[in-house]
Parts: sequence; structure tokens; C-alpha cells
Amino acid sequence: MATVAVPVRRPLVGKFYVVMAWIFIAVAFGGFFGTYWLQLARGTFRGGSPLLHFHGLLFSAWTLFFLSQTTLVANRKLRSHRSWGLLGISLATAMVFLGMAVAIAATQDRIAAGYGNAARAFLIVPVTAILPFGAFVAAAVANVRRPEWHKRFMLVATVSVLQAPIARFFFLAATGGGPGMRPSFAPPLPVERALSGAFVSDLLIVAAMIHDWREDGRVHPVYWWGLGIMLAVQLGRTPFAYTDAWYRTADILLAF
Repeated sequence: MATVAVPVRRPLVGKFYVVMAWIFIAVAFGGFFGTYWLQLARGTFRGGSPLLHFHGLLFSAWTLFFLSQTTLVANRKLRSHRSWGLLGISLATAMVFLGMAVAIAATQDRIAAGYGNAARAFLIVPVTAILPFGAFVAAAVANVRRPEWHKRFMLVATVSVLQAPIARFFFLAATGGGPGMRPSFAPPLPVERALSGAFVSDLLIVAAMIHDWREDGRVHPVYWWGLGIMLAVQLGRTPFAYTDAWYRTADILLAF
């Protein structure tokens, strides 16, 4: 007697994305634990403006939002996922503008401290982290009716803003930390030194690519595009950061 095989419908977001969301939270909060959260608790955090604290709140909230959204979809609560998605658009928009504002303010402080072109050069690092985040989130929103594309764009977007907390691990390893210690009080690092944290963050996309390959036998185009764009931006920072063209661009940004 012939039987008809009924295809099993795969979940829109499986356990992998929820696990990745927890990893993102661990990276985001762990990276800033020694240079922010612990110092807040001890009262040793110095020079923190309200803008900086709001920046930290929003960027930390994004990883929690990503976990919430992946959990909702994994439990097939799609209506709630879509409703909260509107908040996500607002949150991401605020992150882009606030991230740029904090990067500009930090560079202004470094220039006032006498670091000049070294400060201008380093500005390219946060700028080229936050702008791709905004672009990837926009791509995710544009593909909201294509869940296989949407969820991957959101994952890549989140990875793009994890470069800063990952860099904090390298900073603490190099300096040993201590009360009141954080990178903004130190001379700007050479731009090429930021590649370590950037490349480590890229490994999270590689992990997602491996997951795709094991589950589907191929890697989704979003990950190829995402990793390619991230690498191009990261590798292009160093040669461009020390050019007159970038210094002029930095001065335009610093004028705001």
C-alpha cells in the first residue's frame, strides 16, 4: 500500500537562533562588565554623561530584544513578534543616531586632550560599526515577509554591534583593568588594533553559516553578503582612516 510522505514544516526560528541570542547577551554584558557595569555598582565610573548612559542602555537592550523576538517566533507567537517589531525599528533608529552622537562626543574629547588626527582616525571604527547595523536592520525590515532572509539580516545586524564589547575583552586583557578604567580615557588605539575584536565578532556569522550548511546543505546568501560586507568594511578601515579624505569627513561629523 503506497504511503504519502507529509513534509514536516520547519520552525521559522529554531533553537539555534535562541542560543545565539543568549551568546549575544553574554558577549554584550560580559564585554562591558569590567569597564561599565561593575564600575557603576562600585561608584568608580568617571566622566559618564547622560548621553553615554542612555547609549549603554539602548545597546544592551537590543540584545535582550533580539532574544525576546527569537523566543516569540520559536514558540510561534508571530502576532506578538510583529507587534514588538515596531518597537525594534524605533530602538534600532535611536541606536544609530545615539551611537553616532556618542562616537562624535568621544572624539571631540580626545581632540581636546591633544590626540588630533589619531582621534579623527579612530572615529572610523565606531562609525563603520553603527552604520552597517542600521543598513542590516533596514534590510531585515524590507524582507519582513521573507522570514528566511529577515531573521538572518537581524542576526548579522546584531553581530555588527558586538565588535565594541568584544574589543573590551582585549582592552581589559592588555591593561589589567582597575577602578575607573575604560578605553575612552586612554590614547586612541591605532585603527588596525580594532581588527582583533572585529574578526572575533565575524566568527559568530561563520557559526551561523556552518549551521546553515549542516541544516540545509548550503549557506544562505544573507550570510555571504553579511560576512563579505563586514570584512570589506573592517579591512578598509585602516588604509582609509589615515587619509586626508577621512580627516575631512571626520571634521564634518565633528561639526554636528
